[in-house]
Order: sequence, then structure tokens, then C-alpha cells
Amino acid sequence: MAKGNKATKKFIQSGQLKKTIQARHKQKALKKQIERRKGKKGGAPAAHNEEDDEGEEEEEVVDNGAPKKKKKMTVDDILNADFMLGAESEGEDGGDDDEGISDDGLSEDGDAYDDEGDDFADVDDLEDDDGEAHLAELAQLAEKDPEFYKFLQENDKELLNFNADELAMDEDDDEDGGDDEDVDMEDDEKIPILTKEILQKWQKTLLSKRSLRALRKLLVAFRSAAHMNEEDQVLAWTINSSSVYNKLLVTSFKYTPVVLEHHIPYKTQANGKFKPPTQNTKFKTLQKMILSYFNNIIHVISQLTDEEMLKIALTESAKLVPYIVSSRKTVKQYLKMCLGLWSSASDNVRISAFLAIRKLASSPDESVMDTILKSTYLSLIRSSKSTSTHTLPAINLMKNSASEVFCINHANSYQHAFGYIRQLAIHLRNSMKIKSKEAYKQVYNWQFAHCVDFWCMVLARACDVKSEAETGKQSELRPLIYPLVQVALGAIKLVPNGRSHPFHLHILRSLLHLSQHTDTYIPLSTSLVPILSSSLSPSGKPKSSTLKALDFETNIRVPQQYVKTRVYSEGLVEETTFLLAEWLASPSVHGSIGFPEVIVPIVVLLKKSLKASAASKNGSSKEQGFVKTLLERTEDSAKWMELRRKDVGFAPGQMSHVLQWEAKLREGLLETPLAKYVKLQRKTREKRRKLLEKARKGEDEFLEE
Repeated sequence: MAKGNKATKKFIQSGQLKKTIQARHKQKALKKQIERRKGKKGGAPAAHNEEDDEGEEEEEVVDNGAPKKKKKMTVDDILNADFMLGAESEGEDGGDDDEGISDDGLSEDGDAYDDEGDDFADVDDLEDDDGEAHLAELAQLAEKDPEFYKFLQENDKELLNFNADELAMDEDDDEDGGDDEDVDMEDDEKIPILTKEILQKWQKTLLSKRSLRALRKLLVAFRSAAHMNEEDQVLAWTINSSSVYNKLLVTSFKYTPVVLEHHIPYKTQANGKFKPPTQNTKFKTLQKMILSYFNNIIHVISQLTDEEMLKIALTESAKLVPYIVSSRKTVKQYLKMCLGLWSSASDNVRISAFLAIRKLASSPDESVMDTILKSTYLSLIRSSKSTSTHTLPAINLMKNSASEVFCINHANSYQHAFGYIRQLAIHLRNSMKIKSKEAYKQVYNWQFAHCVDFWCMVLARACDVKSEAETGKQSELRPLIYPLVQVALGAIKLVPNGRSHPFHLHILRSLLHLSQHTDTYIPLSTSLVPILSSSLSPSGKPKSSTLKALDFETNIRVPQQYVKTRVYSEGLVEETTFLLAEWLASPSVHGSIGFPEVIVPIVVLLKKSLKASAASKNGSSKEQGFVKTLLERTEDSAKWMELRRKDVGFAPGQMSHVLQWEAKLREGLLETPLAKYVKLQRKTREKRRKLLEKARKGEDEFLEE
């Protein structure tokens, strides 16, 4: 047997020889089966590549001093195991490494394919030698990719000022001296050590020529960084410096999308969806390397703890989504990883993870979109199981971002929204039938409240009046408004006792948001007025207490110590009065020509409650003050509306005239007494919220009222 080179010795000593040979044989057998199915005849012996033979020869000096050419056995020769099979295997084709590799980057027997670099050697054949064109493109980098250009200015400014002649000399030296893999070898048995100088040479080649050969070397080194602390891994590089490790990661993240965009660009359509690269020879050759790199990215992100590095990894990996979207397994793994960060990491990382999910959602493949919608909703529900002051901002961020994903394609989202709203209705129906404490808990919990709020946000965004006016058609999701409102109102009526009022206010707040954006009339006063009436005229005198004010945003049920206390009663009246004022000032109510008639039952009931409260002396003057102020502003707005209706010359049945008159009226609604009152209340509540936030973080020692 001929002597092997250093790579051959290293590979044999790694203990992977037998396993890899078996995998190659399986690939050959699979290839033969495929050819038989296609009706092909037995494959002819592979043509002998003379160029490869010339490259694999080395000079040996014999006794007489004359040089002698001797063929050297390579890793591929050993992997093909021709020397073990004898004459039977001499005429067989070595097979293509891509045969037997599925679209998820795994071989047919389930083992991960080897991406040490030898399998990607054919990438070098795609190398483009037009250096002048690349240098011209480099001059326009600031215009084409300002983000990458800014990164180079801040981190690697010297790369923008390198000499092209020096680079050409470096490349000649590299070709004469062999691969970079022989650099920094202390002896024949050790793996080469990656240094900043090697990285910088790769960076120059990538930046100036968009070199695929340099990219292959970079990604092989990236794999070594991804698996450097794992056992049973054959690595091509040793990394013994944290600065080199970080620079390798950042270089791989930043440079790879730029090089791939140059060689296999993809298009972004007018609707925001991307069109994957054309399935040409170059893309098919690079796809295996891209999938390997992307799987390594997923592996690295699961190990990263630095927030800034996580943001870079997510942002740059999202640019590679069009190249891997054909691999279902890789897409699912990437989505799972992004959803994990989106639901548990810091706010900055959450946003970066969501943008990556948003890029996945831009895929033209509807099956990918279905997977994203389902997985996103389930992740949101799992994260909203418990709510506190600390977790509420993160949950609100998740609901806002998830609602944006559901509004990308209304028709596709309809099926999912319909099914999940129906699921809420089933929970409500079961609770109404069984009527037990455990059954009520199926509805009166944080997950149910957040689900109702989320679907109100989705429908409010999708069916917004301004958005529909711009598109010129109604959203496909608009028919879901009625069933969602019915489920929400049914949940409020399920348990009408006083301790459940915080849950009722959560649902009413969500419905109010839906009504304001979709211009849909929802009779919220039937739920708000009874809460005010019961609070103004309680059965007994409320107890005095030194408890702090109850936070209605982070409580779904009144704690036992707050029951029948003055502090809870005053807080409940203030919150309910504000929601009632918001509803009365909404366009669907205040912008209606029948506003003076709509408020009549509300005004009558509240005045009756105020009178009863004054007679029983159980209600406080503060509570009565909230309601009196609201009634005064409401009656003033009714007079304002009646004044505008004096000049009306059409009948109530002429709906076209009514709609035109209301559309004109709504332009001046902000000047009404009720609208000014609501605006002032919003500012007061926002100021108080900021003070409470500062106090919670410990920024201020004292909290002023």
C-alpha cells in the first residue's frame, strides 16, 4: 500500500474510517438502486482524471539520487476502500457524495454528513477569477450594502484599504505553498492552530473577489468552532484564543451572506415575499455547504450567551433563509430555536429572533407559513401561563409581534384563527354546562384572557378601517369579529361576582381596542355600568385598609385581603369609569348620529346609583366624583351633537346620507368635551405609569401622587 499524506494519517487515527467506508458503500448501493429504477444500465467505470493524478504525485528521492514519481493515496482513495475490495471494486464509480443526501442535510441512514471540507472540494471549481470586476464592486459596497460597509469601517477598516497587488502575491504564495491547513503545525500529528493572520487573509479574499474557495475554508473553520468542546468530533482547526473565536464567528456571520448574494442572488417580490435562487449548477453545488453551515449556526446559537453576539447571529442567519427554505427539517429546527429565544430572551434578542421568524414567513411556501403560525401561537400561549409586573411587558411584546405575523396573509391566517377562536368557545361552553369551580377555571385564567386579547389585536390590525380603505376591500378576517365578541361577552357573564371584576376588565379592554380600530359597535356599557352601580352602592360599608392600590393589569382575581376594602372599591370605580369614557368617545359610539339617544339609559342608571350612594353614605366622595365628572362631560357632548343635528334635512332611513354626515362629523370629534376629558385622563394615567415604573426599578426614592 502506498504511503498516505498527513491528512490521511490524521483521518485514520480519528477512528472514523470504518464508519465512513460503510456510509460510502451504502451511498453506492443507493445510487445503483436509483439507476435501476430509472431503467438505466450498469454504470461504466469512471473515467480516470489525469489532472487529479498529476496533483496527487509527489517526488521521492531514491538511492541513486534520481527523483521518482510515486502516486500518493488520498483520503478519498481510502474512503472508497478500493484497496480492501480488490479487483471487484476497481472498475466501480466512486459515487457522488451528494447522492443519498436528503434535503435536510442528513444521509439516508440518518447520520449527519461530513462537512470537514473534503466533501466541499468541488466548490473550488466554481471559483471566479475576474478580480477586476470584484474590485469595482467593492468600490460600490457602501451603496449596495451600507450595513456591511459600516461594520467594516468600525471593525476592519484596514480591509477596505488593502493593496490588490499584495493580495495577488498572497494568493500565489498560497497556491505554491499548499493549503492553509498546514500552517502552524508543530508536528505531523497535531491539528493546525487558527490565527488572526489566517482569518485576515480569508477576509481580504472574500471582500475583494467573493472567493468561494476562501468561503469554504472559513466555513470549515466555523464548524471547528461550533464543535470545539465536543467529544468524538474530527476538527480541521484548533482555536485556543477567545478573540480569534469571536472574530471567526463574526466573520462567518457577516461575510457569508455577502458572498452568497454575489454568486447566487435571490429576488424580493413586491408583496414582500422572496423568490429562492434559481436551481442552477452553481446553487446545487453550494447547497450542501450552505445547509451544513446553517446547521452549525443553529448549534452555535444554542451555546451563545452574549447578547450582542446572539443579535448578530440571528440577524445574519436570517439573510440565509432563502437558501435553506427547501430543507423542511432545517427550517423547523431554525424556527424552534428562534421561538425559544423569542419567548425567553431579553427584549433586544426577542426582536432579532422575531425578525428572523418574519423572514421565514416571507417564504412563498404556504406549508412553511402554516408551521410558523401554529408554532408562534403555541409559544405565545405557553409563555402567558402566569403574568406579573415583570413578565407582562414581554408578553405584550410577543402578542404585538405575533399579531404582525398573522396579518401577513389574511386568507392563510383565517383557518388558524377560526380554529383557535372555536377552541375558546368550546372551553366556554363546557364551563357553562358543568358549572363547577374547576370548570370555571378553564375560562377564568391568564391564558384565556391573553388569547382573547391576542385575537382582538389580530382582528384590530387586519380589519383596521384605514387599512381597508387603503386596500379598497375588506379583510378576510372580518367575519371572525362577531364570534370573538360573542365568546368574550359570554366569558364576562359566566362568573359575575365582584372578585372576578379584574378578569372582566381585561376582556372589556380587549374588546374596546377591537371596537376602536374596526369601527364596530360593541355594547360594552351593559357590562361596565353594572360594575359601577355595584361599587357606588355596596351592601355594606367598605373597610378601611393600608394596602397599596391594586394593579388591575397584573391581577386577574381580587386577592382575599382586598375584598370589600375602600382602596379596592376606589380603584375599581376609577378604572371602570375610564373604560366607559373611552367607549363613549370611540368613533362607533360618539361618531354616531344617534349618540344623544345611546347615552340615555347609561345616564339614567348612573344618576340613580349616585343617588343611592349618597343616601346610604357607603360610597366615598372620590368614587362619586369620578362618575359625576364623566356624566357632565357626556351630557355636554350630547348637547354638542344635538347642535350639529339641527341642520339635518334627511330622514333616518336614508343611510347613504347618514354615513356621509357621520364621516364629516368625525373629523371634529377631538374637539368635543368628552374627547378632551378622555385625552386628559390618558395623560394622567401615562404619567402615573411612568412614576410607578421608576419606583419599581428603584430610580426614585419617593413617589409623588
